[in-house]
Amino acid sequence: MARYRYKALDARGELLQGQMDAASEAEVITRLQEQGHLPVEARPATGSAFEGGSWKQWRQRPFAGATLVQFTQQLATLLGAGQPLDRALSILMETPEDARSQRVIADIRDSVRGGAPLSQALERQHGLFSRLYVNMVRAGEAGGSLHETLQRLADYLERSQELKGRVINALIYPAILLVVVGLALLFLLGYVVPQFALMYQSLDVTLPWFTRLVLEAGLLVRKGWLVFIVVPALLLLWGERKRRDPVFRLGFDTWLLKRPMAGGLVAKLETARLARTLGTLLRNGVPLLSGLGIARNVLGNRALIGDVGEAAEAVKNGAGLASSLGRGGRFPRLALQMIQVGEESGTLETMLLKTADTFEQESARAIDRMLAALVPVITLLLASVVGMVIVAVLVPLYDLTNAIG
Repeated sequence: MARYRYKALDARGELLQGQMDAASEAEVITRLQEQGHLPVEARPATGSAFEGGSWKQWRQRPFAGATLVQFTQQLATLLGAGQPLDRALSILMETPEDARSQRVIADIRDSVRGGAPLSQALERQHGLFSRLYVNMVRAGEAGGSLHETLQRLADYLERSQELKGRVINALIYPAILLVVVGLALLFLLGYVVPQFALMYQSLDVTLPWFTRLVLEAGLLVRKGWLVFIVVPALLLLWGERKRRDPVFRLGFDTWLLKRPMAGGLVAKLETARLARTLGTLLRNGVPLLSGLGIARNVLGNRALIGDVGEAAEAVKNGAGLASSLGRGGRFPRLALQMIQVGEESGTLETMLLKTADTFEQESARAIDRMLAALVPVITLLLASVVGMVIVAVLVPLYDLTNAIG
């Protein structure tokens, strides 16, 4: 059993807060519903000092990532339960633990009370809410189904977070492996190897060429260790600067898509993101051309962004979506075929969402395969380098011992 914090509304619409021992969040929600309450939030009561407002303010801006998903889900739940919009926003003001998020919700509520629609109130928040978010809310308002639209939007945001998290999690272990073994190699070269260099120098023995090479590398690391800190930092700064250069970024993204393994994975990830975004927008009543203009902004690859922009122009002139996206030759053929089927059957938004499901699964499998191949290769390569350093240092000592013996 674990302890969970919960927030819920009672029959009179009053906000209840407390803690409960339960096996899972689902059990907390079920028990609250059995008591006649409407669950708003249920999460582990860890009591960690890092959950406080000051740490969260430093860590991320308000309404980013999981915070945005939570806000959207809770607002959809409250509106679906019949709460007026301003009342729902007033309740949600007490949910965030950081003052910045509370101020944002208060500002949105005040705008709504002043007569502005929710989409306009969100748009006033200095870019905190994306064009995708604002346009979907606007479409929900126009269609009279705001709570349903918010629920779909929450589902979309949650899936996007899962996809992003899967990619990040796949890269964590190789990154840690590189850092740890790299530091170990620097320790060997900068501290251990110079000790042997002094010993061999005092013995005045003839050393093999590869031993001399390793000893020189160790002395270089010991004397110029600052270079190994400054150079990577400068490379990171240069890479960040070049990343903001549109011409360089376009060239790099185009080159990346042509790589055998990485290119296919990037194309699948971006296809899933585009299909999920465009399908969700179309399902909520956003026109296709407007949806393409919004969906291209969620992509990260500049070459594919250009392809979507050209496809939008072609669609504007009467061409089909599948054929327009296929002109650049970068989107997967299976995705284009599925989109074409959706166009021909009049179920484009449904097929786009199925395409997203398909390529999210394909991306997950591709990431697993890449990770399965990458980790052993990195491990073997780094172990070989460390092993060669150790052998280069110890072999002369072994030969010298045998000669004396």
